[in-house]
Amino acid sequence: MSLKGKLRCVGLTDTGRVREHNEDTIAWDANLGLLVLADGMGGYNAGEVASGIAVKTIVNLVREAVEREDLSAPDPGTGLSRTAIILRDAITRANKIIFQTARTQPNCEGMGTTVVGALFHDNRVTIAHVGDSRMYRLRGGAFEQVTLDHSLLQELVDRGFYSPEEAQRAANKNYVTRALGVEAGVEVEIQEHPAQRGDVYMLCSDGLSDMVEDDDIHLTINTFGANLDTVAKQLIQLGNDNGGKDNISVLLAQVVDSFPVRRGVLDRMLGWFS
Repeated sequence: MSLKGKLRCVGLTDTGRVREHNEDTIAWDANLGLLVLADGMGGYNAGEVASGIAVKTIVNLVREAVEREDLSAPDPGTGLSRTAIILRDAITRANKIIFQTARTQPNCEGMGTTVVGALFHDNRVTIAHVGDSRMYRLRGGAFEQVTLDHSLLQELVDRGFYSPEEAQRAANKNYVTRALGVEAGVEVEIQEHPAQRGDVYMLCSDGLSDMVEDDDIHLTINTFGANLDTVAKQLIQLGNDNGGKDNISVLLAQVVDSFPVRRGVLDRMLGWFS
């Protein structure tokens, strides 16, 4: 099912003011309903190798799976939707490739990457992430962080040592507890939510979320929301104005119209009794 005309997507990435090269990688396909962002780390240029492998692998595997599979049926073994399984399995495969590359290529030793991805289908969005790359959602006047970081700081928040407000000002933000390529296996966190017309979803690397307060991100989207290109540019600018200590990447998706799957008469009749 093509989502042509249903989503408006924009992406922008910037090296920042301090780093010599950009280790973030982003990709999106509005017709497919897929957005992926990865923030690489480790070794000279190895971070961008890891993030590049992650994004390319995920995009290719998701595209192949969507073209050949019926996404409307849940998996009987797990209860997860097909979109959730497709996105999870693509990220798991990317982890294996990065892990093997890091082990066999000396210049890639120790590399890894965080990742966050979104796949829209049937008026829903499936979200998958590993690490501290984030997704936010603006719905009506409410702006909220949808993903929770896989980081030491988030664990301290969960245990009550920090409040969310104190955590936003903390210095030790970047100790991630999960990343692709670090171990042979990885636990991918999956969420699924209804998507509504007018929603704006933002995926970002920590180069934005560490440099810009959530309230300022919210204000920027509200102020320039009629033009997502301008929103992305303004967010990058804010990150750089506040120090630009890391690479800064932003992906934005706005739901322009609903995108229900067209079901046959039999499916609709069965739905009456479910």
